[in-house]
Amino acid sequence: MTVDPGQAGRDRRDLAHALKSLRIASGLSGERLAVRCGMSQSKVSRIETGRTLPTAMDVQLMLNALGIDDETAEDLVGLAQRANTEYEDVRTWARRGLHTVQQELNSLETKATRLRYFLPGIPTGLLQTSEYMRVAMSPSVDPVKVDDSRTIALKTRRQAVLHDASKRFEFLLTESALRWRLAPPGVMALQLDRIASLSRLPSVWIGVLPLSRTIPEIPFHTFTIYDRDLLTIEVFSGRIALRDPKDIDYYNALFNFFQQHAESGASARRLLQGWADEFRAEAGGE
Repeated sequence: MTVDPGQAGRDRRDLAHALKSLRIASGLSGERLAVRCGMSQSKVSRIETGRTLPTAMDVQLMLNALGIDDETAEDLVGLAQRANTEYEDVRTWARRGLHTVQQELNSLETKATRLRYFLPGIPTGLLQTSEYMRVAMSPSVDPVKVDDSRTIALKTRRQAVLHDASKRFEFLLTESALRWRLAPPGVMALQLDRIASLSRLPSVWIGVLPLSRTIPEIPFHTFTIYDRDLLTIEVFSGRIALRDPKDIDYYNALFNFFQQHAESGASARRLLQGWADEFRAEAGGE
């Protein structure tokens, strides 16, 4: 289930108001409710004031403790699920300015300490050369037309965070993502060289999923996990953001599964170098 960000904010406020009203109507104090549902009193207070977004499980526990009827409970649990999910389409990005999106991503990358990127279709911006980036930002089927020069500059500036030794970046890419001929052979060769070089940074782990390996799972889409706080999923038309810990745990388990099948370190660099050399040879023959 997806909603726009403005609606998600309204859902969050409505949920906080409904939970507080139901508690007051039941005659329970916040402290007594906290005891009944196994939460701290401060967490109940933060949920009721809208400072903390409760998960669907938090809401279910509170409603069970209040003895709320099934129909009302179903509505409020659904409201919690919607409040924990946001969708923003590319047209909204364009209206806000793609540079604003880059600033938001920079903020997420600065605050998080462990970031995991699953990339079945294309290397993420943190890994891209400026030449590759320019091609990636000029799709043939483009829902919006924007000036990408400022965005490319901001994307390039964001890459400095990869040198922060206090962070852990894990990039898991399929062979298809790495070898997809998005750009001319010379640009592709340099792009692969860059990823191989970044894999040597202490804060960066690069994993490659070769097509020659049997992997009994389907790499449906790109996703990024920021600590255990936020999960983003990219689709053609925009981005979905999920905050429910159950969703984040599931996607962490998916990442762990694919990670077990990946080549990394020197082995991954050999693959990257071999593919880069193939593109270089092709570029030299043009």
